[in-house]
Amino acid sequence: MARSPGAAASSPPALLRSGSVYEPLKSIHLPRPDHGTLWDRLDRYYGIVKATLLRYQSPTTGLFPTKTCGDDQKAKVHDSLYCAAAAWALALAYRRLDDDQGRTHELEHSAVKCMRGVLYCYMRQADKVQQFKQDPRPTTCLHSIFHVRTGDELLTCEEYGHLQINAVSLYLLYLVEMTSSGLQIIYNTDEVSFIQNLVFCVERVYRVPDFGVWERGSKYNNGSTELHSSSVGLAKAALEAINGFNLFGSQGCSWSVIFVDLDAHNRNRQTLCSLLPRESRSHNTDAALLPCISYPAFALDDEALFMQTLDKVVRKLKGKYGFKRFLRDGYRTSLEDPNRRYYKPAEIKLFDGIECEFPIFFLYMMIDGVFRGDAQQVKEYRDLLTPVLHQTTEGTAGSLFQDIFPLTFSQCSSETCK
Repeated sequence: MARSPGAAASSPPALLRSGSVYEPLKSIHLPRPDHGTLWDRLDRYYGIVKATLLRYQSPTTGLFPTKTCGDDQKAKVHDSLYCAAAAWALALAYRRLDDDQGRTHELEHSAVKCMRGVLYCYMRQADKVQQFKQDPRPTTCLHSIFHVRTGDELLTCEEYGHLQINAVSLYLLYLVEMTSSGLQIIYNTDEVSFIQNLVFCVERVYRVPDFGVWERGSKYNNGSTELHSSSVGLAKAALEAINGFNLFGSQGCSWSVIFVDLDAHNRNRQTLCSLLPRESRSHNTDAALLPCISYPAFALDDEALFMQTLDKVVRKLKGKYGFKRFLRDGYRTSLEDPNRRYYKPAEIKLFDGIECEFPIFFLYMMIDGVFRGDAQQVKEYRDLLTPVLHQTTEGTAGSLFQDIFPLTFSQCSSETCK
């Protein structure tokens, strides 16, 4: 029986993950500038994506390099997934056009190529997946960095903190999203079985300490791992998304469906709610919680806990040029010794008040405002981001910003004197 318009308007918004987390965007009415036609606006974005992302995509593996200058051949799973997501999101917008001049196909398959490149790198380490299921520890995990051209392993587990379950969870989450939109990423039963094994690994996140998004584990950077809210939250979101999902899309059958242990999912949910609003035992709060509680994971159903966590992140980490990663973060500060991987005991006290700021988290807050329909929040963080943007004429004119804003030596001196 059809409901009346009044009844539909009075019902609370659903928080369930339906076909896509982008469904809520249909009900958002934010002011949009009317500059030219839809084709003109998408053409500008296409030029930016081509100039800043797709031109650097590896023609062999489909991965994206961590650095676009110099001879650095590293490709991080996290970075490649977000680059693929940008191309895929623009492809979704191009679907609104009748004649897209082949751009939808190009953008979609650039994303598919990256997703399959990550899958190729992972499947070459299938033996590690089996080992991790039996004995989850840093030496048995999937790697998080690969060679951008060949997909080979880079850096041993002793040289780098590869145990980042959030990267695997993010891959599963985008795999579901892209497949739901009609992309074909998984081809055969071997790949279906491998994805199911990845799900088995992710299910155990609630009891597997890892190095987290920042690859350092404990706040004290002494080589120890911790249980991170951001990792547990991404795992919870990935498990919710992939449970009962058919990896072959509309052309699938019963044996291409992925299943999740509901008890494991509940343990992850309970662990996440008990950890928040903290990030971990040593991290009082962390900017890594933003992609956990908001885009792309949307891991929380409790609105009060969401607002408490978000308020704590903004209150403690927001700065003039961006957000600090966490308090007393020595990464790329003038007082950090680049020749040592780990810190000395109590060394993090030196970095109090001189933490670097990252403008990218202003973008996270803008995206969060879009999804929640908060035009004021979008405007606030757009105004904060504008002064740090640098105009470029490469490709189609667009804007870039520094990845990080460190304090100068004089600023560090004045802060430490305080």
